[in-house]
Amino acid sequence: MAESIVAEEQKALYDKACKNVLSEKGIVAYILKDCVEEYKDFPTAEIINCIQGEPEIGKVMVQEHGNLTRITTEQTEDSSESEKTVFYDIRFMALVPAAPNGESIQLIINLEAQNDYYPGYPLLKRGVYYCSRLISSQYGTVFVKSGYGKIRKVYSIWICTNPPQETEYSITRYKMTEENIVGRVKANKFNYDLMDIVMICLGKKKYNELTGLLRMLNLVLKDNYLSAAEKREKLANEFNVEITPGLEKGVEEMCNLSAGIERQGIEKGIDKGKSEMILEMLKEKQPIDFIARISKYSKEKIAEIGRLHGLL
Repeated sequence: MAESIVAEEQKALYDKACKNVLSEKGIVAYILKDCVEEYKDFPTAEIINCIQGEPEIGKVMVQEHGNLTRITTEQTEDSSESEKTVFYDIRFMALVPAAPNGESIQLIINLEAQNDYYPGYPLLKRGVYYCSRLISSQYGTVFVKSGYGKIRKVYSIWICTNPPQETEYSITRYKMTEENIVGRVKANKFNYDLMDIVMICLGKKKYNELTGLLRMLNLVLKDNYLSAAEKREKLANEFNVEITPGLEKGVEEMCNLSAGIERQGIEKGIDKGKSEMILEMLKEKQPIDFIARISKYSKEKIAEIGRLHGLL
């Protein structure tokens, strides 16, 4: 029991250090460059200047007004009287100076670091829910009454460090689009393109086998064979990221904690391997009774894994 408590404490400290590193503007700018289409033509140095205030991390209480919630740059928690409280890893505002309509627009962006790809529900649906909350919580500050034209676009960006093999090293965007069923209508994209979910999946490769954003994120989050000093040097020289005191501390803490967490995670890694084996057997249409006998997993757990991947 004591070892389990220590392991949970170490994981919580590691998660906190990870969020602190991902909230550094130099890191955020690289993520926005590849994942937020409004910034695709901006250099990272300019994107840094578009981030408003400091990205907020943690669990800060949202001021409620009836069943509605409010959103500000200081809040990382959404809640209502009738729904379970939601905690965002990182949330911040970012300005786009040269929007398509000629006006500056403000985006609301949520970053999530996700280690468990099988939490018991599809992560993509959670991303949709987060975006929906980010939009609905604008009522009362961004717009009031029927002022829907002021709604700001939201992004929920998920960085998955241990995804299944078939999704490793991918960046995928999910968004609202226009589809004409009858006729030819061309609405202003600015009026419906209001939420994007982006899934970034890493994997087992070393950072020097990769390029671009995946290379940088793998360096920061996955390559535990590198020392903190080596990571800082590569971030500064390869990616031109400013090594602030906060970034230096975060990288140091992640490196110090990762070795112990990896040792404690060996058994969990075996479980992940079993899940992948179960998926392969499901793809081959093997009977659930047979899979349960081989994997030692319950039939209910096997069915849950299958449903998450659309195999049942």
